[in-house]
Amino acid sequence: MFFAPRIPTNTGNAIRLAAVTGVRLHLVEPLGFELTDAKLRRSGLDYHDLADLRVHPDLEAAFAAMAPGARVLAFTTHAQASYADISYQPGDVLVFGPEPDGLPDAVKAHPRITAQVRIPMLPARRSLNLANSAAIAVYEAWRQHGFAGGR
Repeated sequence: MFFAPRIPTNTGNAIRLAAVTGVRLHLVEPLGFELTDAKLRRSGLDYHDLADLRVHPDLEAAFAAMAPGARVLAFTTHAQASYADISYQPGDVLVFGPEPDGLPDAVKAHPRITAQVRIPMLPARRSLNLANSAAIAVYEAWRQHGFAGGR
């Protein structure tokens, strides 16, 4: 799930990631671009029709669309736990915030958030690219499940 994404190329790359891995991409409004944006379309190449993409007007609507018992993992540079230490379960929801600010405190404190995790980085670096962060996490979760359905 991308909460209030602002950069169309990052979201386009995430659409491509969703298409090649089979994950569902949830976008929570407001979006910082139109879904018809040329940069979004170009970065997603021709994968838009292959991706399972859902757009929600707000966070509550997005959470309402999730399975009631699904774990919700918030990715933030402020967490102590590493994404690599998580035993991912089918149905887990991975939540990423917009660049450059990340997830707002209110989202991280939401009762549906099960855990906060981070992707390790060198000190004094602000953050990774949003699409790269999503790819790291999605591929780790998929790897743990033997790349089910992949080739």
